[in-house]
Amino acid sequence: MAVNQASPRVKPPHAGKLQTSGETPPRKMPFLAKLWRDSPLLVMVAPTVIVLLLFTYIPLLGSVIAFMDYVPFLGFTGSDWVGWDNFTSLFQDQAFWHALWNTLQITFLQLLLYFPIPVLLAVFLNTVAMPLAKKFVQSVIYLPHFLSWVIIVALFQQIAGGAGVVNRFLITHGLSPFDVMSDPGTFKLLLTTQAIWKDAGWGTIIFLAAIAAIDQGLYESAVIDGAGAWRRFWHVTLPGMRPIIILLLILRLGDSLTVGFEQILLQRDAVGPGAAEVLDTYVYYNGVIDGSWGTATAAGLLKGIVSLLLVLVANKLAHRLGEEGVYQR
Repeated sequence: MAVNQASPRVKPPHAGKLQTSGETPPRKMPFLAKLWRDSPLLVMVAPTVIVLLLFTYIPLLGSVIAFMDYVPFLGFTGSDWVGWDNFTSLFQDQAFWHALWNTLQITFLQLLLYFPIPVLLAVFLNTVAMPLAKKFVQSVIYLPHFLSWVIIVALFQQIAGGAGVVNRFLITHGLSPFDVMSDPGTFKLLLTTQAIWKDAGWGTIIFLAAIAAIDQGLYESAVIDGAGAWRRFWHVTLPGMRPIIILLLILRLGDSLTVGFEQILLQRDAVGPGAAEVLDTYVYYNGVIDGSWGTATAAGLLKGIVSLLLVLVANKLAHRLGEEGVYQR
């Protein structure tokens, strides 16, 4: 007995879509209409765009000085073009390599000691149950961010300087004084300590926001499964904060060769250029003070290129770890 099998029906193109006869596609909004629609947002963002153009992007055109024997009185058109000579002089200058080495040492200390502290502070503040106590602690640790480096250096001088509180206490008890503020051996650790005291509390704001965005149901499920505080942190809190941690780490790597110009300049004379010379102070003293504009601009341009490469490489690694990073692929 033969069984007739119906051949499978082939769906026509666009099957399942509602087609209406005479339907016209939506009209594209004119450009001026879009501007008028978004005008409030454009007005809000305009001051930031203007500031970025005037003080960030337009000054980048001055990087051409790195390839010139620049003389301010002659300007761009009157100065001689020297090509790569400024970079050759830069690489032959031992002071540049010493400044680069100091910069890398300070960067390593800040990544190792400074970067994790805002994460730990945010986790600690999130565990504080009393709202009043939490607000008080936040206010105390946020306050140093609003103080200038002049005030912070003066405070550290009054505490840890040669005539500071610590040394007076040591002398009173018959112990040998120790001037931390003028010791080249501990200067890099001193810089990191000052940066932690000033900005670690302020850095917790973003991490607190990341913790607040974590689904509370995950914590409840972890508690039901018998997870303790450490396991909840390791398996719930830390994975929830990981995208923000990686994003800020990438941005920090991009700014890693900038280790605090004003902070170091205020204390450079106390410890000497051997311990306090970094790339920013090298550019300042060679360009602004000594008038070697081409060499100083070459150092600044090289610093910017290296920072860009660090961001690109770190962002590529973030993509391999499954994170978006600064920009998506």
